[in-house]
This record gives sequence, structure tokens and C-alpha cells, in this order.
Amino acid sequence: MTLINGLPAHVLLVHVVVVLIPLTALALVTAALWPGAARRLGVLLPAVALVSLVSVPLTTQAGEWLERHVDDDALVRRHTELGDGLLPWAVGLFVLAAVVWWAGRRAAAEPGQGRGTRWAALPVRIAVGVLSLAVAVGAVVDVYRIGDSGARAAWHDAYSKEATGAGHGS
Repeated sequence: MTLINGLPAHVLLVHVVVVLIPLTALALVTAALWPGAARRLGVLLPAVALVSLVSVPLTTQAGEWLERHVDDDALVRRHTELGDGLLPWAVGLFVLAAVVWWAGRRAAAEPGQGRGTRWAALPVRIAVGVLSLAVAVGAVVDVYRIGDSGARAAWHDAYSKEATGAGHGS
């Protein structure tokens, strides 16, 4: 992807990533820590995680095209370097979302679980919850850092700190 309706695809696709990665992270942590939420979310959790995962390389690829079509700049290079690090976080979100979904389905398919079975699964649930929280925080922080660097690259010399008076009815 290079252009969408005459605009660089990256500047449009980035909004998908900025919305879906944090949304996926929030849904994952909620489902991992609250089994009722996992049951309610159902297949939607791994589906949203998959869309998030697919959107990352599409956005990165569009960003690499855009990088070749703007002036060489240290801020753009920094943004590109940071952007290349998001894919592992997105993979982690997807894998954990699939695990939480699968575990939720499995638990729902086992009617009449005894108390002993639940306690046996508790260490696994805690581990998945802690891992989900860690990956979710890492992904959201990375999205923030990438977005901040992209905004700096795009806007560092593109506006005046003083109002010019244009468009103020003067």
C-alpha cells in the first residue's frame, strides 16, 4: 500500500494501529484476569488481536514507502526504527488472546468443575494474567513511543509557536 485517496497510506493506517493495539491490550488483560469477560468476549478477542497483528506490518510497510518519499531526517529515521519494534508486541497480544480464548472455551466445555480443578488451574491463570499484563503494557508503551516520535518527525518544523492571525477574522 502506498496511497489511499491521494494521501500516503501510512498516515491513515496508523490510526488503526493506534486504536486497535491499546484496545486489544485492554481486552486481553480484562479477559485474562476476569474469566467472565473472556466468556463474554468469546472469539471477538482473538479476532480483534488478529486484525491488530495484521495492521502492524501493513502500516510499517506503508511507512517505509513514505520514508523513501520524504526528506532524510534523524527524527524520521528514529520513528522508523521504533516502528520496526512493534510487531513482536502485536504477535504477543495475538498469541495470548488466543490462549485466553481457548482456555475460556475449554473451561466452559467442562461442566461441573470441582474446586480442586479450579485450584490446579490457578497458577496457570495467574501466569497468563501476569504475562498478558506485561505484554499489554509493553505494547501500549511502544505504541505511545512510536506515535510520539512520528508526531515529532511530522511536526517539528511545520508550525509557528506564535499565532499568525490567519483565519481569525482579522
